Amino acid sequence: MTDARTLVLIPARMAATRLPGKPLLDIAGLPMIVHVARRASEAAIGRVAVATDTPEIAATVTAHGFEAVMTSPDHPSGSDRIFEALGKLDPAGTVQTIVNVQGDLPTIPPGDIAAAVRVLDDPKVDIATLAAEIRKDGEHTNPNVVKLIGSPIGPSRLHALYFTRATAPYGEGPRYHHIGLYAYRRAALKGFVKLAPSTLERREKLEQLRALEAGMRIDAAIVDSVPLGVDTPEDLETARQLLANH
Repeated sequence: MTDARTLVLIPARMAATRLPGKPLLDIAGLPMIVHVARRASEAAIGRVAVATDTPEIAATVTAHGFEAVMTSPDHPSGSDRIFEALGKLDPAGTVQTIVNVQGDLPTIPPGDIAAAVRVLDDPKVDIATLAAEIRKDGEHTNPNVVKLIGSPIGPSRLHALYFTRATAPYGEGPRYHHIGLYAYRRAALKGFVKLAPSTLERREKLEQLRALEAGMRIDAAIVDSVPLGVDTPEDLETARQLLANH
């Protein structure tokens, strides 16, 4: 049963430089954004809507039975876009948990989306996210693989201390690939979008560092695998192969 206090928002826009128009690209007979909306709906945690500045995306989403909300084309980030969408969809303030699911994750397991929300059962946590142990040798040193450095809290959760593109932490032991899905408390999201970009955020080019530098607590659920992010024609072909099998 879904919770009226939880809203899943999927920001989507057409202006991707490496893969133009990617939300509407066909994967196994459906536009990519529809695959993501389906996965979010299957998580069964709350209302699902796509937040977009593009009428064509909104029309496609609604034609497939999902909800869309139009937002400004001028937002600097997905976080700003979902905050505007929250205000439009829930002006009364009923929603207390907002989940930001990237619109280019057509293979994300619904259970992983739900796992992030469960982290907020801890009242000390402001923002929840996901991480998976790095198992491919090349990913330890790849700056495109963002690492979450955190203190373990039990077998399936980390308290985030830092995020980096560098190879860290040093020494023996697991490293964790950060998965860019976020579940915010409403007050945390409201506070976050008011903050200016921080020093470390600008240096690492990682928006989540703004929250850490402002003293917000981020914890992560550890999940089994990293979902495919579709950023290139090669990623698109991989997604088509994976989802054709389903």
